[in-house]
Parts: sequence; C-alpha cells; structure tokens
Amino acid sequence: MNDIILVKLGEIILKGLNRRSFEQRLMDNMRKAIAKHGNFKVYCLQSTVYVEALDDNADMDGAFEALQKVFGIIKLTRAAGCEKDKDAIAKLAVEYLREDMENAHSFKVESKRSDKSFPMTSIELSQYVGGILQDAYPDTVVDVHEPELVVNIEVRDLAAYVHAAPVKGAGGMPLGSNGVAVTLLSGGIDSPVSTYMIAKRGVRLIPVHFFSFPYTSELAKEKVIELGNQLTDYCGKMTLEIVPFTHIQEEIRDKCPEEYFTLIMRRFMMRIAQRIAKSNGAKAIVTGENLGQVASQTMEAMASTQAVMDIPCIQPLIGFDKEEIITVARKIGTFDTSILPYEDCCTVFTPRHPRTRPRVAEVERAESVLDIEALVNEALEGIERVELKNE
Repeated sequence: MNDIILVKLGEIILKGLNRRSFEQRLMDNMRKAIAKHGNFKVYCLQSTVYVEALDDNADMDGAFEALQKVFGIIKLTRAAGCEKDKDAIAKLAVEYLREDMENAHSFKVESKRSDKSFPMTSIELSQYVGGILQDAYPDTVVDVHEPELVVNIEVRDLAAYVHAAPVKGAGGMPLGSNGVAVTLLSGGIDSPVSTYMIAKRGVRLIPVHFFSFPYTSELAKEKVIELGNQLTDYCGKMTLEIVPFTHIQEEIRDKCPEEYFTLIMRRFMMRIAQRIAKSNGAKAIVTGENLGQVASQTMEAMASTQAVMDIPCIQPLIGFDKEEIITVARKIGTFDTSILPYEDCCTVFTPRHPRTRPRVAEVERAESVLDIEALVNEALEGIERVELKNE
C-alpha cells in the first residue's frame, strides 16, 4: 500500500507570478525538516505537496510530526494512493481506513476531482465508495451532517488518494521567504513567543541575548540557550549572539540618573542589535514588547528606545494580553523553560521610580555623559556565538 503524506498549502496559493518561488522555498524547508527521518521524495502538483518515502527505512511517523512545525503548511494528512478506478478506490478505502472505520460510530465520504476526466462526479464517487464502506462496516452508520469520521477521496493527476481527516499545520509563510531580522531573546515568556510569531511570517532570525555576568548567572544564560534550541523546531538553525552587557549597565548605574536606567539600557540594546543586523544583512529588529505591560513599554518610552534606530522595529505582541502570550508559549513548548527562576539583564539595576513618559531629548541628555560608541564597540567585540539546534 502506497503510504504518503499530502501537504496543503496556506497563503502561498494567493501568490501570483512569484508563487513558484514560495513553493520551492517551502519544499526546501520540508526536506530539511524531515532529512533526519530518512530518504523522501518531495514534489508539488496542483497546490499540494507530496511526500513519499524512497525506501522502507524511512520514518513516516517522525516525518509527519516534523512537518507539523513547518511554516507555510495549512494542513497535512497521511494518505494512500491507487489507480484512478472506482473499485480500486473503494477497496483502498476499506483496507486503509479499517481502524478508523471500526472506531467510529458514523461516517461520510467527501470526494474531490482535480482530474476532471475521471468518469464519475464527486457526488457519484462519494455515494459509490460510501455504499461499499457501509457494507464492509455495518456497525458504522452513514451520517452526512455530523459524522465522527470523514473519509476523504482525492482524484488527482497521478493517482487517487484516500485519507481521513487532515491535521492542522503551522500556517504562515515559508521560513526565509520574507527576509532576515534580529530578534531580542531574553529568558522570559514574551520574547520566545515574538520570535516564533515573526518566524511564522517567513522571517529567518538571528537571536541576540544580553548577558550581565555576574549579576546574571551562567544558569540564566543556559536557560536562554535552551529556549533558542526549542525554537529551532519552528525557526530552523540559528546562531545565538550573546552580548556582554555588564560594563554598559555599570556605566549607566554609575553615571546616569536612576529614573532613566532602563530606558538608556534599552537604547544600548537597540544600537547593538542594529549593528548586528546590518553586519548580517538583516532588515529589522524584533522585540517582545507589549504596550503598557511594564514602565519601559509605554508609547513614549518605546519612542525613546527606537529613536536610536534607522531600521524597523517589529513588535508582534504589541496588542496581546498576558494570557494570550502564555497560550502561545505553551503551544510551542517554551513556557516551562521561560518560568525557570533565573534572572536576566532587564532585572539588573531596576530603578525604584522609572520614568514612564519620557521625552527623547531628556533621555539623550541623561546618557550624554557616556562614551556610547566605545561601549557599543566593546560589547560587539566580546560577542559569544552559540549554534542552536534541537536534539
């Protein structure tokens, strides 16, 4: 029995003359995602991508699970193929869906004909196969309104395919189809979610973490590395750039007014992130900021932070509430790591009464006592790079 995976495309089908490039990008990403599970053939026909095992050693279960995390796929299903003949299709449905039919109390058949030369209409084929399934499994009744099981038949160019209900895919756009950005990755709940969400829009990411040893521990750094590793299931291979931030924070503490500590710190983060972005061809910076969540995330504070940048700052979570963010964090598997009790640099030298409605000119005056360029260059020269991967 020819067991394959059928993959349905999402937003790609709305593309015009450049659609083929998006399909090719998606198939390249799929091949990378399933490479460790064996040898597969991946090809696209009529807005469906087919994944076929090339030998008996291929792990179809592992490949199917991996493909559920590939952006650009709206749904996918395990299926079996046969010749485009009504009796062959009916026989395949009886055999391939045996377990599904025996476990369901009711079913219906839905057919689609991409190949319009097939001699039966979709309704006629559904009725024919449904009758044979009813005879083969008399304890499972036909219910066309609210069936427990939907038997799907697709008559396509190369063959006819039978499958049960498809599984929801990751959605979004193929990774790499919308450029490269730097994402600020802390050890909290928000930044892994914002990283995931912008990757879902097809953006490849360079994660940057600011590390303030000894004020933040090695365990805190390991926590961020683990978060990055977890994200590679969705974001692909990434290189985490760990920026030494201790000297900058100490200089801010020693020379700047306390109420501006966090604002000046974040301006340094943006300066450094922008330099990393430009040296790597990235076109934007991604943050996990959420309007009004903390003192540094008011409109005025964010305007002050972003005033040092000349590339876009993308904030995927700007309108989310915390429960919505937590829901996504649980879904992608980062929540339990994010809540481990290890501090990050944002908690170092936190002002007792932070300025929440600053003017940009005020912040510029407060930081003017610092040798900004020298501090930025020193941090960039001390970057530690860690290759991320999910074992």
